[in-house]
Amino acid sequence: MADQDTEKQHDATQHRRDEAREQGEIARSQDLASAVVLVVALGLLYSAWPNFTDFLGGFATTQLGGDAWLDADQEIFVTRMRGLLFELLKVVGPLFGLVVLAAVGANLMQFGILFLPDKLMPDLQRLDILAAAMRIFSMQNLVKLGFGMFKLVLVVSVAYYELEGKYGEVLALSALSLPQTAAYVVDILFWTTFKIAAALLLLAMLDFGFQWWRHEQDLKMSTQELRDEMKNTQGDPQVISRRRQVQRELVKNRMKSTVPKADVVVTNPTELAVALQYDPATQAAPIVLAKGAGVLAQRIRQLALENGIPIIEKKPLAQALYKNVEINHPIPGDLYGAVAEIMAYVYQLKGKTMPAREAA
Repeated sequence: MADQDTEKQHDATQHRRDEAREQGEIARSQDLASAVVLVVALGLLYSAWPNFTDFLGGFATTQLGGDAWLDADQEIFVTRMRGLLFELLKVVGPLFGLVVLAAVGANLMQFGILFLPDKLMPDLQRLDILAAAMRIFSMQNLVKLGFGMFKLVLVVSVAYYELEGKYGEVLALSALSLPQTAAYVVDILFWTTFKIAAALLLLAMLDFGFQWWRHEQDLKMSTQELRDEMKNTQGDPQVISRRRQVQRELVKNRMKSTVPKADVVVTNPTELAVALQYDPATQAAPIVLAKGAGVLAQRIRQLALENGIPIIEKKPLAQALYKNVEINHPIPGDLYGAVAEIMAYVYQLKGKTMPAREAA
């Protein structure tokens, strides 16, 4: 029994998850954001490459062609550099903006918006040399080192597989012109880098899955932890059970004095019970003296049988009364007709004449 109390075999509650999130304990992969940024940046660079090459060509023509800068002073130089930066910003600025959005989106997809001001405060415990050495040689860092070595092997393998088949093409570059050689080199470097980025992205997604699984395992709770959390958030279960029992006893005791005053009990047929009373001399409409479901409904039926109160089975009416009318409140106008039929039947059973107000 003690082993079951200490073994973490229960899924984490929402309260436990919220506490862990407030402390910065979340499932995330640092490599996933980096891989997403790399793939997005390469895709944007590929789509914007024609504009970028046109800009570089125009810049070279403008700056290297024409007359020499014989009259270039500081003011002219600053003006030219401002114009250059402005033109460069028009080409590169949107790319950087989209890359930043990709980085933010990659993190939001992992753990959403998270603000931890406590993490900004300096932690003097990190200055402990012994603790720092233990963190360096911890199992977690060793796993990270192994994962980093595996990524290195993956990058080298993808690059070798991509370039190994193009050995003959590389040797034939000497027969091409300089622009053709440059275009070929750029193309092969881009696609090699893109395939490496795709492999890293796949590996990062697997890493995120592993981090999520390990986070879920760390959040699991033992039976004792569940009990302690329930005590802290809701109170002692034994006290709550005792309180509910006392409340049920109070309701039952109150029913002992109210149900015998009822004229009829409407049931559904055993799940719900509603006790109604109507005195035309003092009441404008029938009122609900008591109502209950389950055990309380059985108690109302029992008291009705003991006191000779008619029990009428009307499922829709019982549900409407139980749901819409509070105890000691009159019934709503839309239920007058159904209740009047029951009252007429009750008066008939008792051999009495229905009062004029009720008949109306």
